Amino acid sequence: MFLDHQLAQQIVNRTMDIIGNNINVMNHAGTIIASGDTKRLGKLHDGALLAIKHGDTVEVSLSDASSLKGVKPGINLLLMAEGEIIGVVGITGDPDTIRNYAALVKMTAEMIVEQARLIEQLQWDRRHKEEFITAWTNNKLSIVELQNWASRLSIDIAKPRIAAVIRFDHSNSSINHNTIRQVVELLDYPELDNLVTVLSLTEVVVLKPHIDGDRQDFSQKENQRINQLSDRLEQNGIYDVHIALGQYFPGAENIPLSFQSALQVMAYGQQHLPNKKKFLFDEVRLPVLLSPLGDVWQGRQLCEPYSRLIEQDKSGQLTKTLHALFEHQGNLKKCADSLFIHRNTLRYRLDKIEKITTISPHQFSGLVELYIASQISKK
Repeated sequence: MFLDHQLAQQIVNRTMDIIGNNINVMNHAGTIIASGDTKRLGKLHDGALLAIKHGDTVEVSLSDASSLKGVKPGINLLLMAEGEIIGVVGITGDPDTIRNYAALVKMTAEMIVEQARLIEQLQWDRRHKEEFITAWTNNKLSIVELQNWASRLSIDIAKPRIAAVIRFDHSNSSINHNTIRQVVELLDYPELDNLVTVLSLTEVVVLKPHIDGDRQDFSQKENQRINQLSDRLEQNGIYDVHIALGQYFPGAENIPLSFQSALQVMAYGQQHLPNKKKFLFDEVRLPVLLSPLGDVWQGRQLCEPYSRLIEQDKSGQLTKTLHALFEHQGNLKKCADSLFIHRNTLRYRLDKIEKITTISPHQFSGLVELYIASQISKK
């Protein structure tokens, strides 16, 4: 481990609070990199060089100090990390007076070093874990790379997981790096068993354990969990957040599909359901599955008759009637009742729709085609 000025100064500040004497910290080359006496910074310390050379504590008396460079009376103790010498901590003062608490200073200094090492290791692990999740969700890894990397990080990729995307409002100026890290910490504690990574300053992806059960039970449980997450975010002062849950696909190699489905659910939800904060794939399944058709010629062909209807239906009456028929699954009586019109009036309107679109809403196939076109047109 490398002993830098910042960590060394932390040792100086904390240990001087304990004993009051001046403390110097020297690096592995014997140079003073932190001190209670700033005039000594950058100077070579012969006492530290002796301690490093002999691999042991060196005490410097008043008479010894006069013959050594950059040294005052005191005790110089080796700083160890993982069995290696990383520097020296020196306590200024009469060795006979300070000897009793020199070991305490050394122990405190090494505890600070060990704490810093563990924090550094945790940050390294988190950084590599997030890089792995990003590569995994974006389909950048072969199955062999996926298995090897997961093994090194002790991640069980065989566990069924489903992707969720959390997106922050772009216009919210209070969202910053600290807010994002706060959200990650709320999601990343062990009991949840989530895999979390930051995609950008406005987006986080979560690979969460998949809940078994039928479709209705699954949606109910996920709604509850997302509500709980929203509550936790608001309790921490984080608002204006949208959450989208994708589709579950079995197998680690299909996590990118789950992630892509979550992004598509988010895009659809934010555009067409602006008053909602959470979007589940199962609740917008059909329009999300159909949305890619809008980019190909087949989709444009499907939408053309429906687009003519929208264009020619200036009052919106025919479009409203068609959507009522969709809602009542082609049942003419229920549709007419919901619109408070006679069935003959309904048939007249449907005939006009057929004339404009050249597709008959009286027939099941025609009604389905118009419904699909209406869903694609929502893109």
